[in-house]
Amino acid sequence: MKIVIIGNSATAVGAVEAIREYNQTAQVLVISEEPHSIYSRPMLSHYLAGEIDRARLAYRRADFYTRHNVQPILNSRVTAIDPEAHTVHTQDGASYPYDKLLISTGGVPIVPPIEGIDTGGVFSFSRLDDVNRILEHIQARPTWNAVVIGGGMIGMKATDALMRRGIRVTMVELAPRILNTALDEIGSGIMTRLLTGAGVEVCANNTVTAIHSQQGYVSSVTLRDGREIPCDLLVFGIGVRPNADLAKEAGLEVNRGVVVDGYMRTSHPDIYAAGDVAEAYDLVVDMNRTVAIWPNAYRQGATAGGHMVGVHREDPGGVAMNTVEACGIAAMSIGDGAASEEEYQVLFELNERQPYYKRLVLKDGRLVGAILVGNVNRAGIYTGLIRNKIDVSKCDRALLSEHLGLLSLPDQYRKHIVTGFGIEV
Repeated sequence: MKIVIIGNSATAVGAVEAIREYNQTAQVLVISEEPHSIYSRPMLSHYLAGEIDRARLAYRRADFYTRHNVQPILNSRVTAIDPEAHTVHTQDGASYPYDKLLISTGGVPIVPPIEGIDTGGVFSFSRLDDVNRILEHIQARPTWNAVVIGGGMIGMKATDALMRRGIRVTMVELAPRILNTALDEIGSGIMTRLLTGAGVEVCANNTVTAIHSQQGYVSSVTLRDGREIPCDLLVFGIGVRPNADLAKEAGLEVNRGVVVDGYMRTSHPDIYAAGDVAEAYDLVVDMNRTVAIWPNAYRQGATAGGHMVGVHREDPGGVAMNTVEACGIAAMSIGDGAASEEEYQVLFELNERQPYYKRLVLKDGRLVGAILVGNVNRAGIYTGLIRNKIDVSKCDRALLSEHLGLLSLPDQYRKHIVTGFGIEV
């Protein structure tokens, strides 16, 4: 059997490890347009901040491919998939046959067309090469002021990293507030005050309409409200969209992402898709959608890899979960944490001075979302309750307690996660 995997991130790792768990003989080929071995994208902001070196970015050991008998083809872009011929074609004119194919092409940065965008000092923030180019720019030119376009998770991470390098940042967000989709108004307000207190100018309900340059490098931007903001560096941190063009051109079913079933199969039975490119099941909202987070990518890749070699184990569905840090304070969104109080039961605690904020969202006696700011210690418990759809109606007030533990939870959940001979739960 010949298996080809397009992409070289968490999804590919999950697929390879699942394939080799059940099958040692299949030929596995990984094709990636990036020249780098496997690295951790969630750690890129720490690398940009100078908190870790390049070696600490490694997601798996350097001998990962060798140990798993995988042939990597790096720095090579797939340009076409031929589902009928079971072949993929690359930019250099090569063709590779497959029996099973996994599309794990991830997402591409959202970069709106703005006047002056082609000048020097303008970057995206999604790949290692992006960060390397930002670092080269900072080291080569005096960089005192930066503009980050986007106030979501990616924009926040870029902003925090640049702050740690001593660069003054202006954050520009189109929505009325930062972290608009992840946090509610209270959580967003806390994070905004942390940023402004650290010297970040937050320009919400605004956007960049023009980029200006001097001597070939960005010098300022014009905002929609008419203000001109000087900057030596401009970073797009708006977010990503599914990199689904290959799948669409191959005739696969694509909505926002590549449509897949519980085994990560696309509309063609021999082609799979997983990770940020896939539109897969989200168990909180009970529908398929794209959720661009690292744990989902790995798990979906493992589901696809296993099914390719005959393991019929459906993916249980993902739970949207994002964590960001600003000024040393962590904020986390799990599931439908920002849901409206009109349709859901909401429990919360707030102490803005610490700062500390916890918002729990319940529906029909079950936890469906959480927002945690300042203390994310119970995130694992909340995620487990959401994922397993546990009825917490009889202990809902205990959910807010900082002493929340196993004994606070329903018997059915304790029995679910604690098993073993002689264990009393």
